Amino acid sequence: MGFLKQVSDYAKESLQAAKYIGQGLSVTFDHMSRRPVTVQYPYEKLIPSERFRGRIHFEFDKCIACEVCVRVCPINLPVVDWEFDKATKKKDLKHYSIDFGVCIFCGNCVEYCPTNCLSMTEEYELASYDRHELNYDNVALGRLPYKVTQDPMVTPMRELAYLPKGVMDPHDLPPNARRAGQMPQEILEAAKAKETAEAKLEAKGDATKAD
Repeated sequence: MGFLKQVSDYAKESLQAAKYIGQGLSVTFDHMSRRPVTVQYPYEKLIPSERFRGRIHFEFDKCIACEVCVRVCPINLPVVDWEFDKATKKKDLKHYSIDFGVCIFCGNCVEYCPTNCLSMTEEYELASYDRHELNYDNVALGRLPYKVTQDPMVTPMRELAYLPKGVMDPHDLPPNARRAGQMPQEILEAAKAKETAEAKLEAKGDATKAD
């Protein structure tokens, strides 16, 4: 009886081991037919979203040195160096800098700038061996970055949120494939059409009351 029980247990364990090996191999074979979802950076890069907050761009000629960006910054980060010009009775901007080693990319400076001399770019590759190199002056801030979609050395990839419905892998996706949801300009056009229709209805109602 003892021998038969040992044979029975050995057979059960063998079947269970074969079952687990089969389950593992089924997962392996299933993934062998799929493309990897990994982005092969830096040869492939994801296209940032429309409202991505990357490195700040600064236009020296537009700045009036009002220092609103400094006041709305949670850490008073931008450094605005100016002199008062007695002849024109205006501030004369001398130097402008932002330290991206400290910046939290909240976008308040861009949001409240009265002359729109500040804007967010798509640049996110700010790694440096020396953190002092992250202190950008007005010359470095004035440089516009290369767009991912215009860089011939890079294959642009869509983020998951911008893939067509049901698509999980951006590889081999046609460039004209429709993304999920509405484009920003389509949302604006729909809002304008709605406003126009409401204005027409309101005008029609006023005309009816006048009659």
